[in-house]
Amino acid sequence: MVSHKTDVFLNGQFLPLAEANVSVLDRGFLFADGVYEVIPAYGGKLFRLQQHLDRLNSSLAAIRMKPVMSDQQWTKTLSQLVSPHTQSDQSVYVQVTRGAGTNRDHQLPTEYSATTFAMCQTIDPNSLDSIANGINAITLDDIRWDWCHIKSVALLGNILLKQQASDQGCTEAILLRDGFATEGSASNLFIVKDQQLITPPKSHHLLPGITRDLVLELAIKEGISCIEQEISEQQLFDADEIWLTSSTKEIMPVVKLNRQAVGNGQPGNLWQQVSTSYSQFKNQLRNQ
Repeated sequence: MVSHKTDVFLNGQFLPLAEANVSVLDRGFLFADGVYEVIPAYGGKLFRLQQHLDRLNSSLAAIRMKPVMSDQQWTKTLSQLVSPHTQSDQSVYVQVTRGAGTNRDHQLPTEYSATTFAMCQTIDPNSLDSIANGINAITLDDIRWDWCHIKSVALLGNILLKQQASDQGCTEAILLRDGFATEGSASNLFIVKDQQLITPPKSHHLLPGITRDLVLELAIKEGISCIEQEISEQQLFDADEIWLTSSTKEIMPVVKLNRQAVGNGQPGNLWQQVSTSYSQFKNQLRNQ
């Protein structure tokens, strides 16, 4: 079946969004018992699909679920989903839950039929243009659980932290745990100090970002010194540049932190360099 612009994918079928329904006993609805992925698509080309699928399967394994489809099946399904959207950039949302049981029970079922869902959403180019001017951020204590490496649909902690930032006129919250900055409420963290790019190492306290990894690759290609090490709260405030990265917001330069200017209060030189390289990478994908 050829998908249309309003179609979503649900449990093996492409159907209009208005016709997509999930049981109220779905464990994703009752317990947030599920995981998700967000995959950009540029000109109908899925961005780093294999890395996203690897992370999806890693998240599934971490919550004791088996892969619901092979990589080949995912590639065919998601390619079909984005095929009507070649004229705009898309954010492809994928969610897999443990499915619906016959009642509400905390115990993991020994047998289940997973709920598998995917949909497209247009990435607004104007929002990316606005981000390029720099964003404001605040620091907040990380109130989330310890397994942040799992891309869980249980995002209430992230949502409340991001809303607290929004209430103060900021785009994002940079999270502090035991005196160290880990990541944003919906982003990975980089700082620049003395022309060196620093990002926290992967751990269960932060999400292993696909965009994060690409930014490191591009920075190294640009000849920028890069290091993965913990970032103390003091190092964060002393940084020459601060960046936050995500699949749909790309590389966000932070120009104010807790109402104080970062560096000279403008997007920094290294951000300009890596952001340009990132845009070139996207254009190469579009033209493949």
